[in-house]
Amino acid sequence: MNNVLMRTIDVTQNYTPLASSRTVLTVTISALPTNTGNVSFKADDGSDVPWVPGEWHKFYSVDLAELEVKGSPGDVITIIGGTW
Repeated sequence: MNNVLMRTIDVTQNYTPLASSRTVLTVTISALPTNTGNVSFKADDGSDVPWVPGEWHKFYSVDLAELEVKGSPGDVITIIGGTW
């Protein structure tokens, strides 16, 4: 059985995980083109990885609880994907 995830996340000034518990999916994560600034993801080594408005990437079998994001209040990312 496949599960679908479609979610918008309002980013904050502090790093926040994309899920509160282990959630392994294949997803496309997008920084909305209407964002006022970059959103930053915390990389595996703890460094900031900035995404410009409109940037998107596909992730295969990623645990959303291990990905953290921050940015300017009012900016948004989308997560679309599922288990397939």
